[in-house]
Amino acid sequence: MTEISSQWLQRRLSGNSTTQQDQRSRFQRDKARVLHSAAFRRLQSKTQVLGIGLNDFYRTRLTHSIESAQIGSGINAQLRHHYPKLAFLFDDQLIEALCLAHDIGHPPFGHGGEVALNYMMRQHGGFEGNGQTFRILATLEPYTEHHGMNLTRRTLLGVLKYPVRYSDVVQRQLPNDISVGGFLNADSWHPPKCIFDQDNDILSWVLAPLSSSDRSLFATLKQQPRAEEHGRCGFKSLDCSIMELADDIAYSVHDLEDSIVLGIITQAQWQQQVVEPLSQADSPYSAEQFNDLTKQLFSPDNFRRKKAIGALVNGFVTAISVQQNQQFAEPLLSYNAVLPRQHHALLSLLKQFVFRNVIRLPEVQRLEFKGQHIVMALFSAFASEPERLLPSGTQQKWRQAQQNDGSGYRVLSDYLSGMTDEFAARLHDDLFAGRFSYSEIRNRE
Repeated sequence: MTEISSQWLQRRLSGNSTTQQDQRSRFQRDKARVLHSAAFRRLQSKTQVLGIGLNDFYRTRLTHSIESAQIGSGINAQLRHHYPKLAFLFDDQLIEALCLAHDIGHPPFGHGGEVALNYMMRQHGGFEGNGQTFRILATLEPYTEHHGMNLTRRTLLGVLKYPVRYSDVVQRQLPNDISVGGFLNADSWHPPKCIFDQDNDILSWVLAPLSSSDRSLFATLKQQPRAEEHGRCGFKSLDCSIMELADDIAYSVHDLEDSIVLGIITQAQWQQQVVEPLSQADSPYSAEQFNDLTKQLFSPDNFRRKKAIGALVNGFVTAISVQQNQQFAEPLLSYNAVLPRQHHALLSLLKQFVFRNVIRLPEVQRLEFKGQHIVMALFSAFASEPERLLPSGTQQKWRQAQQNDGSGYRVLSDYLSGMTDEFAARLHDDLFAGRFSYSEIRNRE
């Protein structure tokens, strides 16, 4: 086989007369639609790890997505070189489109905003950032009236990190509601990894080219939901596996760089929590190589640190291989990009290191906690009087959703999740803490 089925190149809405003379590939057009979308631009003001506005050096979700795209195309180059018979599967424009798009569904204030929306939507289908990404691409972004960016079927398959519905994987017993005026325990309200039940028709369209056996296997869970634990899906497509590796490498290595530059992480912590555990394990680097890497990472010379960061990224990218699962007939599912065990262990160690020493810092958690409660307060306000407080366009969507199937809460979730950190904070101040003023009304006049 030297090509994939043409069905994977189809769009839900076909026959756009404005692109008939367009000489770009379908995936080039998909990438352009992501790049030019409002949802992508908003990533410049959404938290990656450290809060927006504390410093102008470190990454936002926008810069993270751009770096992920660069790493993704680098992975493709490696795989084309090592697997020439599979070269037809590795499209750079597609992978870049996926990496650029993979975070656009994440709400303001990072994990705090995601947990807040999942709690507020607990009786209305839940909320999860990756599911919202799928929803924006396929439904919400106003490139078309009803089909979002109207991306190709293969692009939508590639962005599906978790191709299962909320109702299939959510824990069977939700935690108790918080009391009025109480505080939400974020650890109790992690969302399941999924798409929303409302978007099941789009999922069915994406998976239509698959045989019934492939479709059934692709939906298989590797862990069934339990009373107090979400279920987990077991499979992803080849394109998604490349995008996910690029995301993990960018997150782990580049957030490590930010943290070193800002003095959040010390060489002593690095030595104790990364170097020493690796010396006792089967590391992909020799002790001498890792000592040299450590010296460069914590060097006062910026170019030495950049060299070390580049070496880490290159080490991961060049180690990636392709693994085949012959249970699947469809090549987009039967092949996955994987890291060898040693490199996977190192990447996991770096992720844990950043999580423990950066994300869990009280200063970072306080910002996340504050953002979490900003989102909850805004949701409560809009839910109490949607036709009084929502913008006119969103009011209309809310009324239509209520009339159609009573899904007005999903409209509120869509509206809030699309906000940037700054916009949500300012709106919260206007509603709850700001000085009373008619200036906004006068300006509109």
